[in-house]
Amino acid sequence: MATTTPAGIPATTATSTDTGLGKTVINDNVVSKVAGIAARESRGVHALGGGAARAFGAIRDAISNTDLGQGIAVEVGEKQVAVDVTIVAEYPAPLQDVADGVRQNIIQAVESIVGLQVTEVNVTVNDVHLPSDDAADDAAEARVL
Repeated sequence: MATTTPAGIPATTATSTDTGLGKTVINDNVVSKVAGIAARESRGVHALGGGAARAFGAIRDAISNTDLGQGIAVEVGEKQVAVDVTIVAEYPAPLQDVADGVRQNIIQAVESIVGLQVTEVNVTVNDVHLPSDDAADDAAEARVL
């Protein structure tokens, strides 16, 4: 896997391809972003990352600096990539269906956009988001004038 910083930000390494007409270099953080976007677009996904990563993400979002690779770790080779993703699923979505959808979206996006073969996508469901969580947040905000 690509190394990550304590905040879950992937270190930048790169894979390159020499076509004979020139060299193409794709940084690991680009692969992470593509996988992160694909995972977020999956049905039943509320958020990406563990608790600490989501806390840092909320701060980044507040200053309009969203990390699209949050919750994603990649191991990139010359022609293949392995992806680990941590998600928060929406309740009551069937968790295996959500994980399967995330896996398929990531494989499709990385293979078509980045051009690397995806060897595996490991999905960790870290939490389940309840609709009542949003209602509690709204009620707390409404009490403050």
